[in-house]
Amino acid sequence: MNLMIRALAILCTGQFVLVSGAALAAEGQQVDPTTLYELSTQGSSQKVKAGGKGTLVVALKTKNGSHVSGEAPFKIEVSGKGVKPEKDKLTLADAVEKRPVPEGVEDPRFEVPFLAASAGAAALNAKVTFFICTPKICARQQKTLSVPVQVD
Repeated sequence: MNLMIRALAILCTGQFVLVSGAALAAEGQQVDPTTLYELSTQGSSQKVKAGGKGTLVVALKTKNGSHVSGEAPFKIEVSGKGVKPEKDKLTLADAVEKRPVPEGVEDPRFEVPFLAASAGAAALNAKVTFFICTPKICARQQKTLSVPVQVD
Protein backbone atom coordinates (compact mmCIF):
# COMPACT_ATOMS: atom_id res chain seq x y z
CA MET A 1 0.00 0.00 0.00
CA ASN A 2 2.82 2.36 0.90
CA LEU A 3 4.46 1.61 -2.46
CA MET A 4 1.21 2.35 -4.26
CA ILE A 5 0.89 5.73 -2.50
CA ARG A 6 4.48 6.60 -3.37
CA ALA A 7 3.94 5.63 -7.04
CA LEU A 8 0.78 7.74 -7.12
CA ALA A 9 2.66 10.70 -5.60
CA ILE A 10 5.42 10.37 -8.21
CA LEU A 11 2.87 10.09 -10.97
CA CYS A 12 0.99 13.15 -9.69
CA THR A 13 4.24 15.09 -9.31
CA GLY A 14 5.27 14.11 -12.84
CA GLN A 15 1.96 15.28 -14.22
CA PHE A 16 2.29 18.56 -12.33
CA VAL A 17 5.73 19.14 -13.84
CA LEU A 18 4.44 18.35 -17.32
CA VAL A 19 1.46 20.69 -16.94
CA SER A 20 3.68 23.42 -15.48
CA GLY A 21 6.21 22.94 -18.29
CA ALA A 22 3.49 23.18 -20.91
CA ALA A 23 2.12 26.35 -19.31
CA LEU A 24 5.60 27.91 -19.21
CA ALA A 25 6.23 26.95 -22.83
CA ALA A 26 2.96 28.58 -23.86
CA GLU A 27 3.76 31.77 -21.90
CA GLY A 28 7.30 32.04 -23.29
CA GLN A 29 6.24 31.31 -26.84
CA GLN A 30 7.48 33.97 -29.25
CA VAL A 31 5.21 35.42 -31.90
CA ASP A 32 6.52 35.19 -35.46
CA PRO A 33 6.61 38.89 -36.51
CA THR A 34 5.90 37.98 -40.14
CA THR A 35 2.38 36.89 -39.08
CA LEU A 36 1.64 40.44 -37.89
CA TYR A 37 1.54 42.11 -41.31
CA GLU A 38 1.23 41.73 -45.08
CA LEU A 39 3.14 43.74 -47.68
CA SER A 40 1.52 44.27 -51.05
CA THR A 41 2.13 46.05 -54.34
CA GLN A 42 -1.47 45.60 -55.48
CA GLY A 43 -2.61 48.58 -57.54
CA SER A 44 0.83 49.23 -59.04
CA SER A 45 1.03 50.04 -62.75
CA GLN A 46 2.26 47.00 -64.64
CA LYS A 47 1.70 48.29 -68.17
CA VAL A 48 2.78 51.78 -69.23
CA LYS A 49 3.29 53.53 -72.58
CA ALA A 50 6.81 54.69 -73.45
CA GLY A 51 7.26 58.25 -72.21
CA GLY A 52 4.31 57.83 -69.84
CA LYS A 53 3.98 57.65 -66.08
CA GLY A 54 2.91 54.87 -63.79
CA THR A 55 2.62 54.38 -60.05
CA LEU A 56 4.28 51.95 -57.66
CA VAL A 57 2.04 51.14 -54.68
CA VAL A 58 3.47 49.73 -51.46
CA ALA A 59 0.87 48.87 -48.82
CA LEU A 60 1.61 47.47 -45.38
CA LYS A 61 -1.45 45.88 -43.76
CA THR A 62 -1.07 45.38 -39.99
CA LYS A 63 -2.79 42.37 -38.38
CA ASN A 64 -3.53 40.88 -34.95
CA GLY A 65 -3.39 44.19 -33.05
CA SER A 66 0.03 45.15 -34.37
CA HIS A 67 1.27 48.55 -35.52
CA VAL A 68 4.27 50.07 -37.26
CA SER A 69 6.51 51.87 -34.78
CA GLY A 70 6.38 55.64 -35.05
CA GLU A 71 9.69 55.99 -33.16
CA ALA A 72 11.90 53.40 -34.86
CA PRO A 73 13.38 54.05 -38.32
CA PHE A 74 11.08 53.41 -41.28
CA LYS A 75 12.28 53.61 -44.86
CA ILE A 76 11.50 52.46 -48.35
CA GLU A 77 14.28 52.53 -50.93
CA VAL A 78 12.95 52.43 -54.49
CA SER A 79 14.98 51.57 -57.57
CA GLY A 80 14.03 50.89 -61.16
CA LYS A 81 15.35 48.97 -64.14
CA GLY A 82 14.07 50.57 -67.34
CA VAL A 83 11.91 53.00 -65.34
CA LYS A 84 12.79 55.95 -63.09
CA PRO A 85 10.95 56.50 -59.79
CA GLU A 86 10.25 60.17 -58.92
CA LYS A 87 11.43 59.53 -55.38
CA ASP A 88 13.94 56.89 -54.32
CA LYS A 89 13.66 57.21 -50.51
CA LEU A 90 10.48 57.37 -48.46
CA THR A 91 9.65 57.60 -44.75
CA LEU A 92 6.39 57.24 -42.82
CA ALA A 93 5.73 60.92 -43.49
CA ASP A 94 5.41 60.07 -47.22
CA ALA A 95 2.46 57.71 -46.67
CA VAL A 96 -0.64 58.74 -48.64
CA GLU A 97 -2.79 56.80 -46.16
CA LYS A 98 -2.22 55.67 -42.56
CA ARG A 99 -4.19 55.30 -39.36
CA PRO A 100 -2.45 56.91 -36.39
CA VAL A 101 -2.41 54.95 -33.11
CA PRO A 102 -0.73 56.05 -29.86
CA GLU A 103 2.42 53.98 -30.52
CA GLY A 104 2.75 54.55 -34.29
CA VAL A 105 0.58 53.84 -37.32
CA GLU A 106 -1.52 51.09 -38.80
CA ASP A 107 -1.86 50.25 -42.48
CA PRO A 108 0.48 52.78 -44.13
CA ARG A 109 0.15 53.01 -47.93
CA PHE A 110 2.62 54.65 -50.29
CA GLU A 111 2.37 55.71 -53.94
CA VAL A 112 5.52 56.46 -55.93
CA PRO A 113 5.10 57.85 -59.46
CA PHE A 114 7.62 56.62 -62.04
CA LEU A 115 8.54 57.52 -65.60
CA ALA A 116 8.88 54.89 -68.32
CA ALA A 117 11.34 56.27 -70.87
CA SER A 118 11.55 53.56 -73.52
CA ALA A 119 9.74 50.38 -74.57
CA GLY A 120 10.69 47.00 -73.15
CA ALA A 121 10.58 44.93 -70.00
CA ALA A 122 11.22 46.95 -66.85
CA ALA A 123 10.95 46.48 -63.09
CA LEU A 124 10.64 48.43 -59.86
CA ASN A 125 12.12 47.24 -56.58
CA ALA A 126 11.20 48.50 -53.13
CA LYS A 127 13.33 47.60 -50.11
CA VAL A 128 11.12 48.17 -47.06
CA THR A 129 12.64 48.43 -43.56
CA PHE A 130 10.40 48.95 -40.52
CA PHE A 131 9.59 47.79 -36.99
CA ILE A 132 6.35 45.84 -36.44
CA CYS A 133 5.17 46.01 -32.83
CA THR A 134 2.63 44.65 -30.35
CA PRO A 135 2.44 45.34 -26.61
CA LYS A 136 4.90 42.42 -26.14
CA ILE A 137 7.36 42.69 -29.07
CA CYS A 138 8.86 45.16 -31.50
CA ALA A 139 10.76 43.43 -34.32
CA ARG A 140 12.78 44.89 -37.19
CA GLN A 141 11.61 43.67 -40.57
CA GLN A 142 13.23 44.06 -43.98
CA LYS A 143 11.56 42.92 -47.19
CA THR A 144 12.21 43.54 -50.87
CA LEU A 145 9.28 43.74 -53.25
CA SER A 146 9.54 43.66 -57.03
CA VAL A 147 7.00 44.74 -59.63
CA PRO A 148 7.49 43.87 -63.31
CA VAL A 149 6.45 46.63 -65.73
CA GLN A 150 5.85 46.22 -69.45
CA VAL A 151 6.58 49.46 -71.32
CA ASP A 152 4.91 49.59 -74.75
